[in-house]
Amino acid sequence: MLQQTTSSAKRLKAGKMLEYAIFAVTFVVFLIAAVIYLYPGSSKPSSIPGLDPTTEEDGNVSDIARAGSLHEFLLDLHKQFGSIASFWMGQKFVVSIHSPELFKQHQNVFDRPPELFKLFEPFIGTASIQYANGKDGRNRRNHYDKPLSHESLKQYYNDFQEVANELEKKWSTLVKEEHIPLSQYMSAFALKIVLRALFGQSFKDDKEVLEFRRNYDICWSEMERNLTEPAEPGSQRQKVFEEAYSVIKNIMENIIKHRKENPPKENEDKLLVDVILETVTSESQKFDDCITFAVGGLHTTGNALTWCFYFLATHPEVQDKVYKEIKKELGNNDVDFKNINDLRFDPDRFSPENVKSRPAMAFQPFGFAGKRICPGYRFAYAEATVCLVTLLRKFKVNMVEGQVVNPVHGLVTHPEDEIWITIEKR
Repeated sequence: MLQQTTSSAKRLKAGKMLEYAIFAVTFVVFLIAAVIYLYPGSSKPSSIPGLDPTTEEDGNVSDIARAGSLHEFLLDLHKQFGSIASFWMGQKFVVSIHSPELFKQHQNVFDRPPELFKLFEPFIGTASIQYANGKDGRNRRNHYDKPLSHESLKQYYNDFQEVANELEKKWSTLVKEEHIPLSQYMSAFALKIVLRALFGQSFKDDKEVLEFRRNYDICWSEMERNLTEPAEPGSQRQKVFEEAYSVIKNIMENIIKHRKENPPKENEDKLLVDVILETVTSESQKFDDCITFAVGGLHTTGNALTWCFYFLATHPEVQDKVYKEIKKELGNNDVDFKNINDLRFDPDRFSPENVKSRPAMAFQPFGFAGKRICPGYRFAYAEATVCLVTLLRKFKVNMVEGQVVNPVHGLVTHPEDEIWITIEKR
């Protein structure tokens, strides 16, 4: 549904939705085809066209800052140099590709340079699977894929629906024309889903969810700012980050402790947290991998849903078509693993002619390297679809008039300010 709505919005001159959605899920989709480790003193490691380093130590980091974000920098880079181009991330020579055909040649890539995610290190930890390569990385990934497989996904639909129903009930209590903070609600939905379905933790109220989100936003904002304006050790910025991070760390540690004390019963399926706890022996790896998956599920899906509802609100005729599709294909039934594929909002997109003419890897929001694709991509599509169907079946979503919504292409594309909507009961 998320994919299909994006396609329809594009046809109605909302072409940037695809661009935002791809980067919102992961900036890696645009980024690394190869990283060449250099011999000291080598100034021209390759004949691939691209930028020379602005400074010896930082490479083209200052150029990224001037462009406004890595996303916008890469768009400019490929506009100048074509579908394969190079630049310097610090002292590392980086090759970026911008072609579905070239992506195919790198589908079997698993190992990747840890420098790609160095910026996240203060938050997700040095022991995170994001930095794991070789035998260790493959072993952990093989185990973690199991609770997120197509077959295992079936067990999560009840959780998806319960959280969506809670949100639908909450919206039903709002007075007519009340302004609703869309991003806040979508992030809370995504966080609740991740913690309930993957970690077995249900919050009794929204207080802790909002506390997690508030402190998470502080940390994320600081990491984005560090991309272009590194904080000085011991600075006020560093102190604020550490205080916010300590709150999040405490919440995650309590979640892990709760699961250790309440493991799955003999007849229950194992959740992702159970697999993490039994796969690795290092306590730091356990914590870092847990927070990595929690963050991955919160930020990307929350922002993707925010943009999806925004484009539906700004294109009411498309929203009406989505509603008719829901009624036609589902009636009053909930979304589950049996009927989710019946939602093909734009059937022509999957016609033999269009499939044949479209590059197989033209849309890869979860990464183009098959071996390192986001392990939760099925999970993300399913929870987003359940959320969309549940809310659009009950409400028509409208924009609060007078807003100017600007996307910020940070580490994940997000609105510059909160997006405010109103709803009408159908």
